[in-house]
Amino acid sequence: MTLSNSEFKLDVTSEIGNLRALLIHSPDNGLGKVVPSKAQDWLFEDIVHLDTMRKNEYDYYIKLLMYFLDPGKIKGKLAHIDAEENNRSFYKPDDKEFHASNKVIEIQTLLEDILHDADIRKKLVAAVCAIEGCNYRLQTQLIDTEPAELAKTIISGSLNKDEMIFAPIPNLIFSRDIGIAINNFMLLNKPAKKARARETLIMRYIFFNHPLFASYRNNILEIPETVQHFLRPGEDNDQKTTLEGGDVMMVSPQHLIIGCSERTSASGANEAIKLLFKNNVVKKVTIVKIPHKRDYMHIDTIFTQVKRNMWVLLRSLAVAETPEEQDEPISWFTDKKSKDKVEIVQFRKDKKTKTFNCIEDLLADVSERDLESKEKTQFVYSGGDIFPYNSREQWTDSCNLLAIKEGVVLGYDRNDKTVEAFKEKGFTIIKVADLLKQFESGELIPESMTDTLILMPSAELSRARGGFHCMSMPLMRDKVL
Repeated sequence: MTLSNSEFKLDVTSEIGNLRALLIHSPDNGLGKVVPSKAQDWLFEDIVHLDTMRKNEYDYYIKLLMYFLDPGKIKGKLAHIDAEENNRSFYKPDDKEFHASNKVIEIQTLLEDILHDADIRKKLVAAVCAIEGCNYRLQTQLIDTEPAELAKTIISGSLNKDEMIFAPIPNLIFSRDIGIAINNFMLLNKPAKKARARETLIMRYIFFNHPLFASYRNNILEIPETVQHFLRPGEDNDQKTTLEGGDVMMVSPQHLIIGCSERTSASGANEAIKLLFKNNVVKKVTIVKIPHKRDYMHIDTIFTQVKRNMWVLLRSLAVAETPEEQDEPISWFTDKKSKDKVEIVQFRKDKKTKTFNCIEDLLADVSERDLESKEKTQFVYSGGDIFPYNSREQWTDSCNLLAIKEGVVLGYDRNDKTVEAFKEKGFTIIKVADLLKQFESGELIPESMTDTLILMPSAELSRARGGFHCMSMPLMRDKVL
């Protein structure tokens, strides 16, 4: 049965409006096959214990999303869903007891849906086999595979669960990176690394072929390559056109922020701006150039929005640099223009460009001008801005929070100093397991929650380097203006 939703609209105008629909991907078997020698090549920071990641961590994420977005699927059923004899069937996309929510939407479900079309199945299998270098007989075998099994195989890289035929794509759990909804448009990514090519191909086929997105096919934007890109000398050339969703933030109806980072190139940002202005998607795009380091892979690893007048961020990259005193001997020998300096330029359609001194100035401008906040903009700092906790906790995604509604955000339970910083701002701190009990008993309802940081278990998830902002692709949010 093909997933459908008569109420569905592609409509995202902010980072903080009530979340109504999103794309996610639950950890698949491929994550359990990442080996140390290939972890870096496959862009996974470490090897993980898959069962723990699923049962003790990601399943809580699904349950929480269900209570906020699709409560009819879970309210009053939690004991049954998590009963040991049910073997997690609620969470498995290929199980007949799978939740099949049309609001908490699983990528594997959409892929299975489109694979029922024989023509699409042949084309997609041929494309995957070309990318992965498969032989002709395997390609024929895959074409003849049932859609449910084929969807699992294309994602996990394994036939019949254990026979690996090509590499897994463990980063698919970070669904934010493969596309971003901008108003009622979808901007597809161009990944920086070959390891993510299959993810991009899958999502391209889903967005252009699944009935859920049929009304928006003319609103799907694909980043083109620059002219004669094939003449560039190497894959790592700075001019390569790349863009990933973790570097794109829809902060207000007419304003998009794009990061230039380790994964998104200046050329990619340039092509995106031209596309967005040509199609009248937004009126201004701000480019935030950050150091090209693994520490700061995307801009959403250094800042995300909490509510209209509040952001969480890594202060060491977010404030203007203090000039060194010239009477210090070292000041005469240091590079006056640090290559790690953050640069911010705002491009406005049919207007002059504008610059900002630092990230804090930009975010305050978004809050107070774009979002019309009447309150002074506040900042919560990673690790309480205390060294070394600021860097340690930024590495484990203290700044990569998902706002499920304005002021209610999801983050990892391991970032203690950042949690303390939220407490100092008056936030309620609650563990997800305790919150679910209160939802189930009726003691608390999602609609009543304000200014809350929900702590999610993270021992395995945090090994992959990506928080809940990364693990979500919002498709529909309530408007905040």
